[in-house]
Amino acid sequence: MPRIADHEARKRQIGLAVCELISEQGLDAVTVARTAAAAGISVGLVQHYFRTKDDMLLHAFTQVSARIRERIERHARAGTQHRRPIAHIMAEALVELVPLDETRRTEFRVARAFAGRALDAPELARVDAETARALRLDAARAVHNGKECGEVDPDVDETAAAVRLTAVTEGLAMQVYRDPDGAEGRSAAELTASIVRAELAAVFTGECRQYAGARTGAEVSRGPGG
Repeated sequence: MPRIADHEARKRQIGLAVCELISEQGLDAVTVARTAAAAGISVGLVQHYFRTKDDMLLHAFTQVSARIRERIERHARAGTQHRRPIAHIMAEALVELVPLDETRRTEFRVARAFAGRALDAPELARVDAETARALRLDAARAVHNGKECGEVDPDVDETAAAVRLTAVTEGLAMQVYRDPDGAEGRSAAELTASIVRAELAAVFTGECRQYAGARTGAEVSRGPGG
């Protein structure tokens, strides 16, 4: 019986090869031939799935975005299961966007390469804008939920708060990428945790009525990511 090709697995393989090339050599290194070599497949097979460099880059960016969203959703599910405040869940989610390890540094490079390419490619620009908008909407929804449970003051502008939180995180990600060792004697992870907590504290000023009195000292002192 002839073997049936797993097309999605093959496309993931190509997407990972694109990410590897961008991470190690930059966007200019991404060609059909180099991608095929990195993926260990033929040039013809790469061209079967992706006609252009932009097609490959779009797929790689989509893969990266999906992985980040999956990690964020895991934090949300675990936080809900363990009855953690929304602010704590948000801290863990936002830190996933900061390149604090090699996996996230690779994801950040792919996202930056995609954003740069999108400046001159309307279709890529549309996807880039939609991805950013989805993140803002997620943040705004978290602020809205915070209002309903008492963590956020009812007068807080949800949209403005979401824009501020995502903008600060985006800028922080760039700072950490440029200087992964941190600054002024503090590690990048310490600075990230401190800044994210401070920004969230300015929005999530109350305590969730549902969880009031249920938190332990360990939960209160636990920083983003843990």
